[in-house]
Parts: sequence; C-alpha cells; structure tokens
Amino acid sequence: MIKSDFSQAVPEQLGTVHFVGIGGAGMSGIAHLFVTAGLPVTGSDIRATEIVEALRARGVPVAIGHASENVAGADTLVVTGAIAEDNPEYRAARERGLPIVHRAQALAWLTRNHRVVAVAGAHGKTTSTAMIVTAMLELGGDPSFVNGGVIRSIGVSAGSGGGEVFVVEADESDGSFLLYDTAISLVTNVDPDHLDHYGSEEAFEEAFVTFARAARERIVISSDDPRAVAVTTRLADRTVTTFGQHPDADVRLHSVVSAATVSFSLAYRGADYSSTLRVAGLHNAINAAGAFGVLVALGYEPQAALDAIARFEGTERRFELRGEVRGVRVYDDFAHHPTEIRAALTGARGVVGAGRLIPIFQPHLYSRTRQMAAEFAATFESLADHTIIVPIYGARQDPEPGVTGELISERFGDPSKVAYFAQWADAVDYAVSIARSGDFLIPMGGGDVYQLIPQLLAALEAGREPYASETA
Repeated sequence: MIKSDFSQAVPEQLGTVHFVGIGGAGMSGIAHLFVTAGLPVTGSDIRATEIVEALRARGVPVAIGHASENVAGADTLVVTGAIAEDNPEYRAARERGLPIVHRAQALAWLTRNHRVVAVAGAHGKTTSTAMIVTAMLELGGDPSFVNGGVIRSIGVSAGSGGGEVFVVEADESDGSFLLYDTAISLVTNVDPDHLDHYGSEEAFEEAFVTFARAARERIVISSDDPRAVAVTTRLADRTVTTFGQHPDADVRLHSVVSAATVSFSLAYRGADYSSTLRVAGLHNAINAAGAFGVLVALGYEPQAALDAIARFEGTERRFELRGEVRGVRVYDDFAHHPTEIRAALTGARGVVGAGRLIPIFQPHLYSRTRQMAAEFAATFESLADHTIIVPIYGARQDPEPGVTGELISERFGDPSKVAYFAQWADAVDYAVSIARSGDFLIPMGGGDVYQLIPQLLAALEAGREPYASETA
C-alpha cells in the first residue's frame, strides 16, 4: 500500500480528475461533488456496484479494473492510502508527472471558501456528521457535506449546498484530518486506534490536539472519554464546549431511557431540553449531544436544534435492519473497534428483548487485530450470546504471519460462546443452524462482511439443515 503523502500541492486548476477506487464510500461522495462543481471526472474500480452505476448515470466514465490507459486523459489523480505501489494507474500518473493528491486533499480543495465543520474521532463520527447534516436541512440550512456513510433520510453520503457551511467527516486514520481550514471541530472521542500509522497512543493524542487547536471558532469535545479530557486540558486558550454525562459538561446528558429508541434530556446554559430519537442506544444520545453542541455554535436555537436532530433516521451500515426471516432479524453494522462494538451491542441488547445477539465479526486490519485481540474477545464475550469470527479484512495492509481471526476466538474464556470459520459459507451455515426466532444475526465490521447478508437471508429462507461440521 502507498504511504499517504500530503506534500503534493493541489493545483488551483485541476483539469480532468481521475479517481482510483471511485466506488468507495468516501471517494464516490467527493467525485459527485466534483461533478456538481462542473469538473470533468473519470474513475476506476474493481467491480461495478450501485455506487459506480450512480456515477455513470451522471456521465462519469468508470472503468472496471485498473489499467494505465484509464488515466490517458487525466490531468490530476486522486488516490487513497489503500492502493498498492504497483497500481498501474498510480504508476502511469507518476511516470507522466501528474499531480497525485490524497482524497482528503481533494476534499479540502472543495471546502475552501466555506465555513467548515469537521467531525473527528475513532468512532461515532459518521453518525454525528449525519445528525448535524440532517438537522441543518430540517432547519432550513443548505450545507454542503461529505459523510462516511449514506444518510438514510436523504439517500446520499455527500451533497453540494448553497450555504456557507461545509460539514465533513474528518478521517484521523492517516492524519488527513489536519488538512482542513476548520471553523468548528467536533471530537467524539480520542480512543486510541490506527497505531500502525501513529506509532504510539501519545502521538495519536497529539494529532487530536493539533486538530482541535486548528478550529478558529469553537471546539466541541467529549467530557467522558479520558483522552478527550486530556486533550481538553491543552485547549485552555481556545473556545471549548464539552458534552457528555460528566456532571461538569457544558452540554450535560441526563435522564436517559434506552430501549427500542432512546429518550434523554440535555442541560445547557441553565435550561433543560428533552428529546426522543428514532434510533436506539446510549451512544446515539451521546452523539446527539455532540451534534447539539455544534448546532448551537452555528447559531441555531437549542430546542429547535434538538428537535431537528430527533428526525435523524440513521446511516447505512449502522445497526441497519436488512431483513427478517422466520423471526430471525439480520442487521448490518459497521462497528470494527472494541468501543464501537460495545456501543452497538449495548444498543442492540435494548431492542432484542428475549432474543439472542449473534454477531458475525470480520476483523478489520491485521495490526488492529494483533494489538486488540484480547479486548475484542472480552467485548464480544461479555455482550453477545454467541460470536462467529471470519477472516480478517486487510484493507490497506498486507497479511501478517500468524495474525488471523483465531487470535480473537482463542482469547474467549468460554470457548462454547465463539466459533471461527475460515470460509464464509461455513460461517453462514453455522449461523443459520443456531439462530432461532427472536434472535439477531449481525454481520459486523468495516470491510465487506455485509456481503454475507444475502446469503444469510437465503439460507434462512431455505431452512437449511443444522450445521454438522466438527469445526463448530
């Protein structure tokens, strides 16, 4: 994989822009905004998906497969750190001396001349970004935005508005969240992650200090996350709003009732504001508190802001119900860090009732699996009724010898609560064999584990025989 390089200056005139991996959630959103801005766009990806077809419908030529000839008419190349050094399009662009810019640089170029709201954190940022965008649209605002997931109520992950505000989900994984000229920053948490890039928890925290201090108007930051609190102590000369359940939070969350949905109150500047969301879980109430902090910083009236947040219907791949067969519900969830998983399963527990939670977990990144195997195991064992582990989704990383999903399953104290399968088909057969009416099957992870969902639904429809393999 290529190392993210932000040293290339972004040309003021980009010409024809070619996106390598245009079908990704983040890349496709930026590509759509470039089209809206009137720039000629081309792209390539490894498969034709609905995302690719949507771009083609807007006149974007998208090649399937990567080849040097795909960049023949390009003036600028947009890439992510997920592509390999030997990618033929990347190599051809280098040989031609084309400007090669990271997708975050391309997004930063789009946000110039806007009032930027940047949302960062190891988890919670996609939902928080979507809450802010949903509320602004409900309140008559017209923001531009790029989110890491599709916002269900509007059916897109990116949009170009006529207002001054541009809301971005800012990616901390490779330091690219430091590229934006930010007016208001939201820090959902500083839970250590991506240590393959940063090298240490201290360096990860330092990056968030830099990100927060860059906000010209206001920093909205968690009062509950320990490292976020540590960051806050270094912001004494900045305008800061803290949010969470801590008694001293500026936006204090209290009176939380979490079941199929979540109700709560926010204490802010001497008054209480109450709401019931359309989504479940304490974590979503906390996300709402952070989004509220941003909205009032933008000038919206507190209760109106909270009422608008309450119209948020969720984002794709965040505890998204994909089907129900014979009383078994199949959900899709993007959670791939222990803290995200804890929040997702805790929220699901409030909904499942007497049923059981059966996540099918695809670990994301070899480095994360190696570093956090014990934490993953403890989280699943304490919160799920039974856990199924499938092979790692490596994303930008090459395999590491000895690092597999079994590192997690081997760390369960009770081996009867977990099963590891090297083949997806076996995982599907096993999941269907143990599921009963009232249970939730939850394919979970940041990779492509969602592709199991049609197989699970079909197997449930077929009423397959009980799984008989000794590997179970």
